[in-house]
Amino acid sequence: MALTQGGRANKSGNILERNVEAILTGHNYFQVGNYVPKEFILNAALLPKRYGKEVYIGTGIYHTALKVDFYVVGLPAMPSGLIFECKWQESPGSVDEKFPYLNMNIQNYYPAPTIVILGGEGMREGASKWLKARVNDNHNLLAVYSLDRFIAWANKNL
Repeated sequence: MALTQGGRANKSGNILERNVEAILTGHNYFQVGNYVPKEFILNAALLPKRYGKEVYIGTGIYHTALKVDFYVVGLPAMPSGLIFECKWQESPGSVDEKFPYLNMNIQNYYPAPTIVILGGEGMREGASKWLKARVNDNHNLLAVYSLDRFIAWANKNL
């Protein structure tokens, strides 16, 4: 059975997330949970380098549940942790239309600094540039990277 356009997008997005997860495990981070609250990740002190996937961090700008792709703990310079968000857009679609929503939530509701990892070639021209420019005016948005730039950052910082 052929995948729908949404099914292909989810599969591609999952591949990006699995790449980020491989980078974390390659730098000796251990997964301590899926679909858990941030307090669980922050308090799992027996593992100094740890992460959770789909971590509940509270509510966002619409007062609905807010989950992040990865919540990472173990970087000495970031005692509140570090959040990674993965956004994939292989063909024209709506991921880049969600960037203002993502930016506002990062700025106002995310409990830790955040890096956004972008993949695919289907984003509208200017969308990734717009999000990268938000690093200058969003105190909580550390960087917006392609996967290869994220790998370079991770090799120096994780």
